[in-house]
Amino acid sequence: MTPARLIPLPDGAYELTGALGLVDPNGEAIKPLAEHVYLSRCGRSANKPFCDGSHAPTGWTERDA
Repeated sequence: MTPARLIPLPDGAYELTGALGLVDPNGEAIKPLAEHVYLSRCGRSANKPFCDGSHAPTGWTERDA
């Protein structure tokens, strides 16, 4: 089993890899679509908790976090 890794990408999403379960606010399992999952740090994604690239056109940087 691959250990879980959470890596904050510069001025972007969190990259999540490895064996880790995700749940929504109701406790329901969220099935990742791929082995690498990108989670939003800016809060602007229309597909939360996943990153959809909304941070880029709005100029969000990690200094805004």
